[in-house]
Amino acid sequence: MSNPATHPGLLQVLGDAQRIGALGSAPLAEIITHAAAFADALPQSTTSCIDLGSGAGVPGLVIAVIRPEMQLTLVDRRAKRTDALSRAVRVLGVSDRVHVLCADVEEVIAQPEHIHVYDAACARGFGPPQQTLAWASALVRSGGSIVVSEPPPGSPDRWANINLGLFGVSSPERLGPVAMFHVEH
Repeated sequence: MSNPATHPGLLQVLGDAQRIGALGSAPLAEIITHAAAFADALPQSTTSCIDLGSGAGVPGLVIAVIRPEMQLTLVDRRAKRTDALSRAVRVLGVSDRVHVLCADVEEVIAQPEHIHVYDAACARGFGPPQQTLAWASALVRSGGSIVVSEPPPGSPDRWANINLGLFGVSSPERLGPVAMFHVEH
């Protein structure tokens, strides 16, 4: 895809989300460009990804548009958000490969059909770093990836005091506005 920030469908569904207060007030092009970093960070071999705390669909919907070969599961615990996500998935024409799940991630990791089955997990503003890694690593297969949003460059390293081995992940690789972890459990 040449420039996802000009994709009419993304502009429509994310603009709608912004109008109802489900997405911050930053310019849509900026939001989409940031979310595109998740799609770029995921290895080309990634065929399935779970987006934790999808909210308005960032980065999940952007990944779906940029990476048409990928199956995605968008998880959010709020029914209003998942109803809007389901509509957005239909508008974007990606219903055949994007599944919206209304559940708390803690419930999802308790379901055997989700444990260690995804090639990747993504999280943008999901929760505390340790919790994000714990839950994401429970969902991603060995050899997969976890991609999380990072604070601006120059911010303290939030991973420095975390025993990453407890979560079965490598040290993070900073890729622009995101960090990627390799799952090694």
